[in-house]
Parts: sequence; C-alpha cells; structure tokens
Amino acid sequence: MFAIIAAVLFGLALLFQLAGIDPGLIDATTLTTAGLLFLALNFAVGTATGGWSRRFSRRR
Repeated sequence: MFAIIAAVLFGLALLFQLAGIDPGLIDATTLTTAGLLFLALNFAVGTATGGWSRRFSRRR
C-alpha cells in the first residue's frame, strides 16, 4: 500500500517538474520527499512482517 502511494507521489513530482508547475508550498521536492518517506515505510513494514527470508524458507 505504501509503495503505491510512493509511486503516485513520484509521478506527481515528475509531472510538476516537467510542466514547470510551482503551486507554492507543495512543489516537486516536497512530493519527492514524501514519496521517499512512504517508500521507507513500505520497506519497514516488509521487514517487520518477515520480508523475503520468511518466503524463501517456506519453499524448501
């Protein structure tokens, strides 16, 4: 879920930069920082629930 939010924020940041839109408080840098925050939350939740190591151990 957090990764989807991060992808949307990164997409909006890219559109703002390409179109040259500067709406004031929320600009491309703010959206990129928020996207990185949600990406970090996605990694933290994945690690807390077992992540890759748990999935690989079940296949054996």
